Amino acid sequence: MRKSEILRETSETSIRISINLDGKGVFLGSTNVGFFDHLLNSLSKHSMVDINVIKCNGDTHVDYHHLVEDVGIVLGKCFNEAIGDKKGIARFGFASVPLDETLSRVSIDISGRSYLFFDKKISKGRIRDFDMELIEVFFSAFVREAKITAHIELVRGFNSHHIAESVFKSFAVAIKEAIKIVSDTIPSTKDVI
Repeated sequence: MRKSEILRETSETSIRISINLDGKGVFLGSTNVGFFDHLLNSLSKHSMVDINVIKCNGDTHVDYHHLVEDVGIVLGKCFNEAIGDKKGIARFGFASVPLDETLSRVSIDISGRSYLFFDKKISKGRIRDFDMELIEVFFSAFVREAKITAHIELVRGFNSHHIAESVFKSFAVAIKEAIKIVSDTIPSTKDVI
């Protein structure tokens, strides 16, 4: 049962999310930030991880930063808890996903070590009232709490919507590959991750 549900409450946000790593790619609920929901839906759909945003309130009258970061924190914690001892997983995942003129590339290692390389070219621009720099904020929080290594690169592209969606789809496909059960052992020469 690779499932988890986490509640995080701070003076800035109140977020409860559940995930199922062995799901069907169903996204439920809302962060109340339309474009962010669109990206999370893509993440869920293409990773086949069910994501249920049960509760999501934040100080969005300030801006979206706290909410986006805290969703990343909660999803990362859910992921780390659901993946458990990592026995049998493929561990590594790689994807390169196009969207029209855009191509992004993501490499993941479920390593037990948090590291994010994030291509700064992704952070330029806005989509309505959603700053593209929030994409890095989300992935930084997710990677830190999930205890994974991720390299996220923009190969080419100029449309901000396409860039954001391509990055989330690439990340989703790489996660799907990395969490697959392929054996009955821990995928490390140390026998622990």
